[in-house]
Amino acid sequence: RSSSQAQVSLSICLHGVLPANSQVSGSAPRSTSAVPRDCSGRRGGTRRLGSAYGPGALMRWAAASNWERISMHSTRASRRAAAPKPPTARRWTLAVVFSVVGLAIVGAIALFAMKGLAVDASATPAPIPTPTHTRLPPTEPLTDAEQLLARSSDPSLCAVTLTGDGLADGPFLQRQGDLFGELPIPSRDGLVFAGWYATPEDAAAFTSAQRINRADTITCVDRQVTLHGSWMTPEANAAEHARIPILMYHQFTTKPEGESGWLRGNYAYIGDFEAHMQHIATTGFYLPSWLELSAFIDGRLFLPNHSVIVTDDDADQTWFDLAAPIVEKYQVLSTSFMITAYRQDPAPSQYVLRRSHTHDMHQAGANGKGRMVNWTAAEIAADLRASADILGVKEVIAYPFGHYNDTAKQGVAEAGYEMARTIDGGLVSIGTDKLALPVVRINYGMGLDSLIKLIG
Repeated sequence: RSSSQAQVSLSICLHGVLPANSQVSGSAPRSTSAVPRDCSGRRGGTRRLGSAYGPGALMRWAAASNWERISMHSTRASRRAAAPKPPTARRWTLAVVFSVVGLAIVGAIALFAMKGLAVDASATPAPIPTPTHTRLPPTEPLTDAEQLLARSSDPSLCAVTLTGDGLADGPFLQRQGDLFGELPIPSRDGLVFAGWYATPEDAAAFTSAQRINRADTITCVDRQVTLHGSWMTPEANAAEHARIPILMYHQFTTKPEGESGWLRGNYAYIGDFEAHMQHIATTGFYLPSWLELSAFIDGRLFLPNHSVIVTDDDADQTWFDLAAPIVEKYQVLSTSFMITAYRQDPAPSQYVLRRSHTHDMHQAGANGKGRMVNWTAAEIAADLRASADILGVKEVIAYPFGHYNDTAKQGVAEAGYEMARTIDGGLVSIGTDKLALPVVRINYGMGLDSLIKLIG
């Protein structure tokens, strides 16, 4: 190989990689022939170079290569020195100018702010408003009635409150449009309860037309109603001389001339019955319940003389078809005495109370009279209990055929009933026998004038 090729090979082994077009100073251009792949001397490596050239030649080549590097670095340095310098002085000048301008602006703003503060300090300071606190009116606690209503989601329910001298009862819930339930009858030593009224003024005057009981419809304002109780002395109660009629009807007819047959007298003409109910409803009669009548008999409750109780015996179909609609029309509290072995119909109106005419004693006994006077007291009591189980209430019975005796009265009491109504004529007063209540019998042909003569 030539000398220049050996130098190139040595340069590769010593320095790694030379540029493809590099030359060794003073040598010929690199040949395009293959360069040895191994510097160990194989295939024309160092040993060949060492054998072709001595150590002096190698040193001269290395010195020449080092001179080339020095020459290259010198050339680059001279180029950098010869390049034009950036305008460093100009940039510094601009930076200083901008800094001065910025400081001047900041100073002007600060000076303006200080002058504003000085003016504000010299002016009269605005008064600081004194905080005011608006007092809300105290929240009134809920009344007992309001608390009771708050626990109910039914808007038709009303809270009924009872109040008066020494009286405080309720509140209790009742449905608007229904009749009042049985109202309490309080007791007080030395006094007689005079009833519940719509206003305190009516309570003080004992105004019977404004007296409230289970015959009256519940009417509320804002879902509440208050009833006012009153008292009177026993002497004032006795001075009333109250006589309470219990009207007794049986069957009804649409024939003005009446029915024929031996029961003709039992059939009231329905036109007369309507005239009776209209009179009672429009002339201020008080319609006591059976429990009120019992308390009146005991002298514990005042009833006005202008009171009346309406009853029907047997619950005949004509009662349901003809009479009950008139009772509903005029809103007259009435009682239907039912023979429960034969009729168990629901009440045809909320103004109709169902009470017992016995269960199965409306039949003749061994002596031709009713079973009521033929059976033992225990048998009578068992029959009446069966009737009460069907109706759901006791209170009062009507004797079948009006037949009764001491055994019958004993059986009524043993069954848990408090009163019994006969067919004996008369009026109820304080002290009347509760197991022998008299009646005012209404027969066919008794028009309005006849009724007025009997009850006022």
